[in-house]
Amino acid sequence: MRRVYRLRTYCTIFTLCLGLLASGPLFADETTSAPPLGSSAEAPAQEAAAVEFSNADIAWMMVASALVLMMTAPGLALFYGGLVRKKNILGVMMQCVFLMGLMSVIWALWGYSLAFGSDILGGFVGGFDHVLLKGVIPSWKDGAVDIPANGSIPKALFMVFQMMFFIITPALICGAFAERMKFSSMVVFSILWGTFIYCPIAHWVWSDTGWLCEWNENALYPAFDFAGGTVVHISSGFSALVCAILLGKRLGYGQEPMPPHNLTYTFIGATMLWVGWFGFNAGSAVSANPAAVNAFVATHLAAAAGVLAWSVAEWYSLGKPSILGACSGAVAGLVCITPACGTVTPLSGIILGLIAGFACYFACTTLKSKFKYDDSLDAFGVHGVGGTVGAILTGVFASRAITGNAEGSGLLEGNTQQFINQLVSVGAAVVISVIGTIIILKLIDLTMGLRVSKDGEIQGLDLSQHGEEGYIFL
Repeated sequence: MRRVYRLRTYCTIFTLCLGLLASGPLFADETTSAPPLGSSAEAPAQEAAAVEFSNADIAWMMVASALVLMMTAPGLALFYGGLVRKKNILGVMMQCVFLMGLMSVIWALWGYSLAFGSDILGGFVGGFDHVLLKGVIPSWKDGAVDIPANGSIPKALFMVFQMMFFIITPALICGAFAERMKFSSMVVFSILWGTFIYCPIAHWVWSDTGWLCEWNENALYPAFDFAGGTVVHISSGFSALVCAILLGKRLGYGQEPMPPHNLTYTFIGATMLWVGWFGFNAGSAVSANPAAVNAFVATHLAAAAGVLAWSVAEWYSLGKPSILGACSGAVAGLVCITPACGTVTPLSGIILGLIAGFACYFACTTLKSKFKYDDSLDAFGVHGVGGTVGAILTGVFASRAITGNAEGSGLLEGNTQQFINQLVSVGAAVVISVIGTIIILKLIDLTMGLRVSKDGEIQGLDLSQHGEEGYIFL
């Protein structure tokens, strides 16, 4: 009875605390300044130094960051986990959760700085301005708390939102070498790939001084990439293709069936990705504003159209639509709209989703069969192809009505240069991803090896790499 009484007491206290939080300034509509963190005697100096933030924007960006993190795990972990054989499901899940830890720390230590720091090496990558989060997190300066800002939100929040992209991108590549790469090799590969491939591309496209950045007036080829078509999907997709080719096929590939072991997991993961993608795309507006609304609506309609396109293609060619096809079509539509969601209308999003559904279906069936590469979970077929199609079509369907800029249009509105810019951005991302991935994989193969042993692959990664089993039936 004492335990029950204590439990009730704790619940009551917890409920009261929640009530006090809910009545505080966090949920206020008006714009407020950052609260002082010191004593009342220091308040005037702090208020003078404080930056005004929008509580609405802060709340939205925290939610968006959480949604994007959810895309890696449980979203991607379940989506990919259901597609592998049951002896490898924990291997996939471990890759996802370990990358959530590893890439977060790397991003805080040096990744964010390389992506968003001032130019070095002729603008190839960012510098060391923000190493160890210097100039990002609050500090004590001139007798007051200094909270660095990124627009209407703290820079630390912008940093953590971008961190979630840094986490999921190498996790996407894992789908290409699923069931055959050593876990230790995957760890080293992710560190090197994130540092030397992801960070430079992010700097080109999203840094204010990047040569592909649409907000840089001096950019050579300012490309539209609202939420990561080139930075996330093209980079991961083409790197995935290189991984699939250099690692070679799984044992028995093409000679024995390797069907997904649990499409229920895949369905749950895909729908969680769909929901999480609202944070991925709409959150890239970095504010609760009309641009976020347009990205939200266009994202949903593109995913919906992708479901229809892939299902119809499968229905026509195989005679039956499948749940795997519908889930794959949704992801294809989401990938395609990612670079375009901030520059095209929602109706154009439907067109992009339809095109992506058919294009990715072709890549994952006909193209893969013709060239006989073993992209285990179609990371290239969906993300490489879908991202490329989306980036190019952004240069076709971009509309002034969405960008609010007379120059912010695409080919259909007479802006040929923007279409060229999109092609250049795609080419640049492909080149660094392919060449960089080849170099990294060769170095790892020479020093520690890439693949698990033959016996380890037959046994499965769950046991050979982690000493665990996903399913134990008593």
